[in-house]
Amino acid sequence: MNHLSINWSFSHHHFSHLISIALERKMSKHLLLCFLFFLPFSQLLLSSCFPFSNSTKICPHGQSLALLHLKKSFSIKNENDYCEFPSFPKTKYWKEGSDCCSWDGVVCDLVTGHVIELDLSCSWLSGTIHSNSSLFHFPHLQSLNLAFNDFSGSSVLDGFGRFSSLTHLNLSDAGFSGLISPEISHLSNLVSLDLSWNDGAEFSPHGFDSLVQNLTRLQKLHLGGISISSIFPNSLLNRSSLISLDLSYSGLHGRFPDNDIHLPKLELLYLYGNQDLSGNFPRFSENNSLIDLALLSTNFSGELPTSMGNLKSLQTLYLSDCQFSGFIPASLGNLAQITLLYLGMNHFSGQIPPSIGNLTNLHALDFSINQLEGVIPSPVNLPSLEIIDLSMNELQGSIPSSIFELVNLTSLYLSSNNLSGVLETSKFEKLRNLIDLYLSNNMLSLTMSVHSNSMLPNIVRVDLSNNNISGILSWNMGNDTLSYLNLS
Repeated sequence: MNHLSINWSFSHHHFSHLISIALERKMSKHLLLCFLFFLPFSQLLLSSCFPFSNSTKICPHGQSLALLHLKKSFSIKNENDYCEFPSFPKTKYWKEGSDCCSWDGVVCDLVTGHVIELDLSCSWLSGTIHSNSSLFHFPHLQSLNLAFNDFSGSSVLDGFGRFSSLTHLNLSDAGFSGLISPEISHLSNLVSLDLSWNDGAEFSPHGFDSLVQNLTRLQKLHLGGISISSIFPNSLLNRSSLISLDLSYSGLHGRFPDNDIHLPKLELLYLYGNQDLSGNFPRFSENNSLIDLALLSTNFSGELPTSMGNLKSLQTLYLSDCQFSGFIPASLGNLAQITLLYLGMNHFSGQIPPSIGNLTNLHALDFSINQLEGVIPSPVNLPSLEIIDLSMNELQGSIPSSIFELVNLTSLYLSSNNLSGVLETSKFEKLRNLIDLYLSNNMLSLTMSVHSNSMLPNIVRVDLSNNNISGILSWNMGNDTLSYLNLS
């Protein structure tokens, strides 16, 4: 490690939440990180920890000119639709005559003055990067971030492969298209590579395989939305340094390896959107750090192993729209950190395990469109739950009274089951945050309570159709918020 550099990168959406996070650089946080590693790297770190005064210019004249030429090669858009947080046009404040090492987004080496970090992410830039761009006049760069701009018409050129000292490269969501230069695979010092969500960008045949083979130090590899059109490389599962791997919507096909995964540092694995990728639920060793796992919209199948209860750090699990079957294992209740649990659109059968009630950090639960039967287990203590979707199953019995105690609930979807019983409108009294209520296609009855006019003040959509509801419903729902009501 020659210089402490931070790659501020962003996920394209949840995962488009799902999984990635950005903060604008703040000096206090930068200082803290620098001092944490200060002793072994003191000389070089000074360049990034302390700003330079106007009286101490260390930026070589040639580099200053190159940066100003780079500035002129782009236009600045009036607004930036790409960023997920407040941003500003960094290059707008680059002024001739001042030290370029003090400019926004620029970090220099204290001794040589060479630009070693260039962060122009979310800078409202628009234009095309050509092969003769002055961007490629900074051979000492260790970190380059051009994410969340509009470089439409640009491709990932050979020039990017000439930054031999580069450890962090982020070109995500920046409008790149066309073939990705194979020179990228020569950046052997890279620990973080993010090319994700550049629609139309693709690897040449065997280009992805070369990249995986050569970039052995990678901790983060994000290629979501990039056309790879390859089988999943087994060698990736041998990279003990991997922390974050996103190959979503990349055209992966074939079968995911069935062997155990020994990646103790891996925190994020996104394979979603690869409909021709098959396999069983990945077998992670007990010594794992996995936080986010997304396999939705793939051809993964088989039963969920009881060993998935060993994913103690897991916070988000997306398995929707796959081919999984069998029972939902009770060991799912061991995932104490889980916040988002999506198992919808599969072939699960049997009953919902009562151990789900142990997931006290759960915000969203989706078991919809399966063949689940039996009664809905009563949630014991799910204070954070906001979304319940159990629609289109074969569930029976009444709606547990404990559901009506979930004060943070915003969406309740129980349509198309065999639920029965009488619901009094007073039961909804505590669900004051409820926005969506879908109970259609069941055998439920509804009775009006005397003091029900102020119930559900934030409700927007209600569907109670095809139940045993008769007569005129005088339930005054929503304070001018109700936009859809179906009682047919």
